[in-house]
Amino acid sequence: MRNPDLNLLVTLDVLLTEGSVARASRRLQLSASAMSRALARLRALTGDPILVRAGRGLVPTPRAAELRGSIGRIVEEARAILRPGEAIDVSEAERSFTIRSSDGFVENFGPEIVARVGRKAPGVQLNFVPKPDKDSASLRDGSVDLETGVIGPAMGPEIRAQALFRDRFVGVVRRGHPLARGRMTIQRYADGRHVLAARRGGPDRGPVEDALAASGQARRIVARVGGFSAALSLARDTELIATVPERHTGRLRKGMHSFALPFAVPEIPVSMFWHPRHDADPVHRWLRECVRAVAASRSASAR
Repeated sequence: MRNPDLNLLVTLDVLLTEGSVARASRRLQLSASAMSRALARLRALTGDPILVRAGRGLVPTPRAAELRGSIGRIVEEARAILRPGEAIDVSEAERSFTIRSSDGFVENFGPEIVARVGRKAPGVQLNFVPKPDKDSASLRDGSVDLETGVIGPAMGPEIRAQALFRDRFVGVVRRGHPLARGRMTIQRYADGRHVLAARRGGPDRGPVEDALAASGQARRIVARVGGFSAALSLARDTELIATVPERHTGRLRKGMHSFALPFAVPEIPVSMFWHPRHDADPVHRWLRECVRAVAASRSASAR
């Protein structure tokens, strides 16, 4: 066969990212007819429909879904090859990055990340947005540049990940609470009144319930909130017990009594995630290193 038009790789990458001929044509600044012709050429070259009709929209074929991650990497690597090789001075960078993370991560690690970035790159703006789910669609479509959290089944196979630290659950009560005195036991913990931090629509059962059940115990949940900050706020002024990740809540727990859980619960592996399109971006790479360094220093001093 003749050498294929490698420009079609860029077209394929955008089509698979957007899932729409109209949106892809706007992003590439092509007419709808030109994009349709490009899709027809891709179908002829690959022998696959690439995108097929599903209701009012288009969905990728199994072959296209399989190609999505590798195509993005190939296109970004090609751009990196053609990009000027000189080092980037981050102090002159004028960029804006969106970071998706839990409220606990922002409150515990955000101030130092902002300070570190501000010292070296005053022209870089950080936009922290909430993380209501574990879907990686926002990383794929570019609306989020970096994310922190736990790897879940909804994470796309092409998404890059780097471990930051391991967290553990601890119990937290107000100063003067009866559980702040004496030896903590499973029975004392289970007999208390608890506040649960869970995403909206998330399960009521988690690793703490599983660990308690293994010992024949169960805790009584009397309040449910959407995040660790709210759980600690309730526990600070009531008799409730909040069970939260230790390193995510170091600042939030100040002035309260924290205790190790009297039973074994698996640790939480916390990572940061990004799309492979940013692998070769020197400013994005520098930002990732800032986040990694802050997480390492803060987590080491949290215990």
